[in-house]
Amino acid sequence: MIIGVPAEIKTAEYRVALTPVGVRELVEQGHSVLVEAQAGEGSAIRDQEYEGQGARIVSSAEDVFGEAEMILKVKEPQPAEVAMFRPGTLLFTYLHLAAYPKLATGLRERGIVCVAYETVQLPDRSLPLLAPMSEVAGRMATQVGAYFLEKAQGGRGVLLGGVTGVRPGKVVVIGGGIAGTNAAAIAVGMQAEVVVLDRDLSRLRWLDSIYQGRLTTIASNRLTIEQEVVSADLVIGTVLVPGASAPKLVTEAMVRDMRRGSVLVDVAIDQGGCFETSRETTHEDPVYTVHDVIHYAVGNIPGAVPHTSTYALTNATLPYVIALANQGVRKAMARFPELKGGVNIVDDQVTHEAVSQSLGTKYVDPESALAGR
Repeated sequence: MIIGVPAEIKTAEYRVALTPVGVRELVEQGHSVLVEAQAGEGSAIRDQEYEGQGARIVSSAEDVFGEAEMILKVKEPQPAEVAMFRPGTLLFTYLHLAAYPKLATGLRERGIVCVAYETVQLPDRSLPLLAPMSEVAGRMATQVGAYFLEKAQGGRGVLLGGVTGVRPGKVVVIGGGIAGTNAAAIAVGMQAEVVVLDRDLSRLRWLDSIYQGRLTTIASNRLTIEQEVVSADLVIGTVLVPGASAPKLVTEAMVRDMRRGSVLVDVAIDQGGCFETSRETTHEDPVYTVHDVIHYAVGNIPGAVPHTSTYALTNATLPYVIALANQGVRKAMARFPELKGGVNIVDDQVTHEAVSQSLGTKYVDPESALAGR
């Protein structure tokens, strides 16, 4: 199979979908890998490193899309990229279609198969291809929240860890999954007062056993969210429903009642956001203010640390990339059943139930949709 890796063109996106290690593995399996010139520069990977492992460097995205049978990306295709897809191409990337209905429409018109990293789901409901970026985004969320709490950045002027004789800042993490757990870990390490809310009591019990009183866990509901948010210096939203739009757990009324200069970080923004006042921002212009509360809602948070993120992502995706390249989608699904959940679009059909509900379209079982391929 010919596998193509274009440079990412989303604003301030510096990650790349494959490392030289991944190129080596695919080439040794008998595949060809095309990499757009300088695609890895943002992640500190030079063209020569790709060539050294057997990739062919091509000069433009048009060259990649024109030859490749499978396209590997990091972020959802931008309009210029959607227009370049040839019928029959396989796309493997983060899609987040519930948040981008126009993208879904565009992809359905191209006659391609789209497999989304974020909806590949194991029987235990874990998300193996979202997990590494959730780790990065969670850790970054506390880091950027602490930065924007500085007075020079418009914040309250609060040091999260406090000092002797002064209370630490309060960090409220909504969602105790991988992103939330990592956000809490960094906040605890900074010696903040940390509260984690989640509906899963077993998850809260696990956090209690790990942190032994260094953070507080609270069962999540509308009242507890309201009570904790209004007294927080930093609120980090990490809730996720795979494939679907994120629920709006923090209302505008809650934001209005928060203290002036406090900070909201919406890690769920690539699924539409979990705060009513959220709108997607970029690394170049990351924050805005509503009711005197700073909002950070960058849609590709891990793109701020692309070297770390690129290697973490390839570590997770490579076994699936190899299976798709070696066997095609149908046979790869038989080997890795979790890939069935990753298939979001086949030709003009939406093949993930939560995505179809969010988009208001008919759901088609992916095995049925792929039967003729």
